[in-house]
Parts: sequence; structure tokens; C-alpha cells
Amino acid sequence: MNLKRIFGTILTILGIAGLIYTAYLTVTLGENNQTLKTALVYGILGLVFFVSGIGLIKTTKDES
Repeated sequence: MNLKRIFGTILTILGIAGLIYTAYLTVTLGENNQTLKTALVYGILGLVFFVSGIGLIKTTKDES
């Protein structure tokens, strides 16, 4: 098992969870200014985690 691949998987899962939570906040809580800021922060962090996790998985080579 490669530690980088495991860390990439964890980052990807956290990114997906952040993006899903952003969608939930956007749909359910309406037009509150604080809610929109919170959703924006979670969305940006989720996107960064997701992209970095996918990049880490793709660039890590399998060595056996």
C-alpha cells in the first residue's frame, strides 16, 4: 500500500463531502448573507481538497 495514494483518497473523500455540504447549504438555507459566505468557504475548500486528492492519486505510481 502506498501512503500517498491513501492520503489522496482521504483528501478526495473530504472534498466530495465539502461539495455536498455546500450544495446542501445553498439549497436549504436561502438568502442569508452569512449562509452564503459559509457555503462559499466550504465550496472552495471542498474543491481544493477534491482537486488535490485526485491529482495525488493520478501522479502516484504503483511500485511493487
